[in-house]
Amino acid sequence: MDFVTQLLIAAITAGTPLLLATLGGILNERAGIIQLGAEGLMLMGAVSTCIVFIRTENLGLALLASVGVTALLGLVHAFLSVTLRANQTMSGLAMTLFGSGFSAYLGKSISGNPLPGILPRVHLDFLNPIPVIGPIFGNLDVLTWLSFALVIVLHLLIHRTSFGLHLRAVGDSPATADVMGVRVRLIRYGYVIVGAMLIGLAGADMVLTVAPTWNEGLTAGRGWIAVGLVIFARWNPVRALLCAYFFGALDSLGFRMQLLGSAIPPYFLKMIPYIVTILVLMYLGYRNRNKPSGTPESLGVPYVREQRF
Repeated sequence: MDFVTQLLIAAITAGTPLLLATLGGILNERAGIIQLGAEGLMLMGAVSTCIVFIRTENLGLALLASVGVTALLGLVHAFLSVTLRANQTMSGLAMTLFGSGFSAYLGKSISGNPLPGILPRVHLDFLNPIPVIGPIFGNLDVLTWLSFALVIVLHLLIHRTSFGLHLRAVGDSPATADVMGVRVRLIRYGYVIVGAMLIGLAGADMVLTVAPTWNEGLTAGRGWIAVGLVIFARWNPVRALLCAYFFGALDSLGFRMQLLGSAIPPYFLKMIPYIVTILVLMYLGYRNRNKPSGTPESLGVPYVREQRF
């Protein structure tokens, strides 16, 4: 039971950055904009957090820097995808390449320096006597609780409000939404920027909890896992929570198996989350080959108001 409890705690720690990045990707793609820049955005959010936190020792400013920098990058992605109607796949890949390179350059001066603090934790002492639940939920950090709240808020927003109806309409049929008076460009700009901010916050969470110092390539492909989880979760925030913590458990399992003296080489154990991501996507593609995928129908398609179909 101790092993299971420790694995679940590690799964939440490793899965929270994936959850935040997946929620950001869901908002982007629900609005019809492909987001392949998650890896670069997470790196930029992480390095911004490290630089500001080390220089100022102010956690609030560090988190503000992470969402501010990634909001600016989200604005660039929205401008390229919505206004200039550039290829969204290429724009997202450009964000990843830019974020990977620029974060490595910015992080040279602080590489390996420990952060001056950690995220504050919410102590729920009344949960401590409860087996399993107490150790898991009695001492979580504030960003983890924020991610739980975001899942609920975004689920209600997408499926229970007029704002969510407009979002889904823009992602499925922007021409019809435009005819009904929905401001397609404004909605796409807004959700792309907010989604980028959540992905940047995922990078900040990772550097503050998973690896409390800056190292080049810190995310190690987790941004790409988040891209896959958007599809795995079928663009649903609640499913995103389950998927993120499932892959967080896989990510932590390799390290736990090493502690137990597993004979499997550690390099193979580190491959587990990435291999499972590929296998799950292959399975879902095969199983749902004759079913509606749930993909927003206008995903990746630029909207031209004057175009006639």
